[in-house]
Amino acid sequence: MARAPAFPDPEGYRRRRLMDLARLLPLLGLCLFLLPVLDADDGLGAGLLIYLFAAWFGLIATATLLARRLCAASAPAPDPAKPGAEAGGQEGAE
Repeated sequence: MARAPAFPDPEGYRRRRLMDLARLLPLLGLCLFLLPVLDADDGLGAGLLIYLFAAWFGLIATATLLARRLCAASAPAPDPAKPGAEAGGQEGAE
């Protein structure tokens, strides 16, 4: 009877953690947007608006990076044994 490996597959583990982070990103955004607004006594000042736009930009940049890393992690590696694998896999499309 073979034993299960002591540690999970590192690539699969990283991909699952990236997916977890992508799922928590909206909650992070909610906290980033609501906490300063709830604390503002005198309304939305210029500093608070700058903070909100910076947080918004940070969330967009984080989501973009996460999406790229998740797409790269889920794409299968090209098989060097297949002819035309690096050319997009279009065999015989003339």
